[in-house]
Amino acid sequence: MSESHAPCSDRPNLDGIELLSALSPAERANLARQCKWRRFEQGEQIVDRLSDTQDLCFVIEGRVRIVNHSLNGREISFDDVEAGGFFGELSAIDHEPRSATVIAEAATQVAFLAPRRFEDLVLTTPKIGLAVMRRMAVMVRRSTERIMDLSTLGANNRVHAELLRLAKPADPRDRAKANTATISPIPVHADIASRVSTTRETVARVLNDLARDGLVERGESALVIRDLRKLHRMVEDVRG
Repeated sequence: MSESHAPCSDRPNLDGIELLSALSPAERANLARQCKWRRFEQGEQIVDRLSDTQDLCFVIEGRVRIVNHSLNGREISFDDVEAGGFFGELSAIDHEPRSATVIAEAATQVAFLAPRRFEDLVLTTPKIGLAVMRRMAVMVRRSTERIMDLSTLGANNRVHAELLRLAKPADPRDRAKANTATISPIPVHADIASRVSTTRETVARVLNDLARDGLVERGESALVIRDLRKLHRMVEDVRG
């Protein structure tokens, strides 16, 4: 499926897009008028890998997942982008085909900005250009880390490393929770498996082992890591 841009009856503003925070409200309103808007249902494809569209895409509402598929159809998940984020910058910059497929993980609205307008924005607003570069630097670092994990870690430790990447440490001012972290919402086994190139069964087994050892605990709405330092050591000891 290729991207299409059917107009929406309502056209919300771009004030929630972090990348555009350097613009004034009037500038964001003007930019919003230059975007094309579309709503997507959960599970609907937003971007097709190798398509020749080059728009920068702002996630106005919902959440999207960036994925690729192996030759045997296995899904490999790269990242999730929440409302307020953006994706599609690679094609918008180098005008090459899309490098990944993007799927709506919930009911989602996306604003599409043409590549030429994106280039004008970067050239006239250095803070936005710097923000894009920082985002790409994060992408490179994460990719490098994952390549190293695939080369040096077994499946169990790759699951441990992914939990650390997903974890949000507790407020350091709360001493009672200084060594804890949470993952919310609770991760789906298949999602973790697709990120670390293993099976759902392996993820389930690893999480059960961690729970039995008291390192993680499943709450009502979050997975709680009870001993963040120990989990970190378990990964670093194998990485060397």
